[in-house]
Amino acid sequence: MDAREHRFSAMDYIAGERQRKRPGRKDGDAGWRKRVVEEMRGFLLAARGASEEDERRYGELLNRAVLGYPAERERMYHLIHDELMRRGLEGALPPGGPYGTLAEMVFSEVIGLNVLEPLLKDREGLEEIQVVGTRIFTVRNGRAEPAPVRFSSPRDVERIQHNLVLYNNERFSPRKPWAEVSLVDGSRVTMTGFGFTSEPTLTIRIFPLRRYSLAALCEPEIGTLNPRIAALLRLLVRSYVNMIIIGPTNSGKTHLLKCLIAEMPDEERIVTIESRFELMLGRDFPDKNVVEFEADDADEARTHLQAFKLALRQSPRRICHAEIRDQDANIYVRACTRGHAGSIACVHVSELEDVPDALTDMCMLDARGMNPERLRKRIVEFVVQVGLEMAVVNGRRRLVRLAEFSYDRGNVVATDLIRYDFDADRWIVTDRFSPRLARKMARHDPQGWKAYLELAERERREQAAAGRDRTEPKGAA
Repeated sequence: MDAREHRFSAMDYIAGERQRKRPGRKDGDAGWRKRVVEEMRGFLLAARGASEEDERRYGELLNRAVLGYPAERERMYHLIHDELMRRGLEGALPPGGPYGTLAEMVFSEVIGLNVLEPLLKDREGLEEIQVVGTRIFTVRNGRAEPAPVRFSSPRDVERIQHNLVLYNNERFSPRKPWAEVSLVDGSRVTMTGFGFTSEPTLTIRIFPLRRYSLAALCEPEIGTLNPRIAALLRLLVRSYVNMIIIGPTNSGKTHLLKCLIAEMPDEERIVTIESRFELMLGRDFPDKNVVEFEADDADEARTHLQAFKLALRQSPRRICHAEIRDQDANIYVRACTRGHAGSIACVHVSELEDVPDALTDMCMLDARGMNPERLRKRIVEFVVQVGLEMAVVNGRRRLVRLAEFSYDRGNVVATDLIRYDFDADRWIVTDRFSPRLARKMARHDPQGWKAYLELAERERREQAAAGRDRTEPKGAA
């Protein structure tokens, strides 16, 4: 069919307006817009160019625009705008909708992420966008709220899913109704379809470029730490203490991990192994000596096992793991017990006391016939020397527990060094370091250890003085 038969004109719009105003007509303006979008989709997806090379370049332009590359998105927007102008259609849409012009609407629904586009423009505090069927929720500062817009149909969600999968060289079908892809800014998109979930879903996890430092976490508007805790964490990092971070989703585990990495010397070789690039250390710390691996057990050439083997051959000083999973726990444990001190990882468990058992269970899955008690003891002594627990408290991400692990006659003991008192809304610092941990910090960072002891003593004197002021009778000389 000739392409001219697919093109709308201003007369089509007028005809559409007349139909919309007829009694009983419910889809007038909306139906006309839908037709325009579908026709523009056909216009954009048509092969372009005088040669195969031109067509290949146009296809690459289209793919990169879908993935979010700014220059390519701008070119596609102008192509849409110019075509609508040529057809006499471009102009403002009625107020109240998410789009200001017809070009914006066509771009969002054909190239972009539909009604998610306006939400993605407001990045202040945005951490996730969650889509279930036609419903949309945004997560800011750990709290999910309904978005002011929603999809008109689940088919719009499915269209986005298939576009993202196509341009990420992933698979998404009735046989495999799920996929994970990445946008150009590093945002991770997890999607499921009918047959796996009752409705199509999209979850966009956003990893914005931020300033990562322990000092930033102490700022009043953030309140994740206080200066005393930051000083202790800095001391632990410089003393090459192996740490593990736990906490529920969106509690700030990854952010804390990156702030701890920020305290590591730039020249030290750091290796990260992830199922999807989330830490983005190369982007956020361009001067650090970082090697980032993205492993996929579905690809025999890129398994977690292969990534760890290569990582250990690249002289890492520390290994940082965004989330330890079953398939790589054994290798991470072996790495920490063979000289890679100062490594940090996250793991999903409910309590710090559960960490050694969880890692032991993961390691036992490979059926090597290991002794579980001996393995648990080695994990406590060499892999999870200190544990950190994150949580959301009154809408704020806070470090609620910092404990030192020990192994006492077959039992795992987690001794609190710092604990958050939820009733009093303050941190309690005990500093009950074991002799072994105290010697380690004094040996690796003697100046930092001395400064921390002086800070602790100064705080004790200030608290004692404040206590005397509260108990002294009013009017006393």
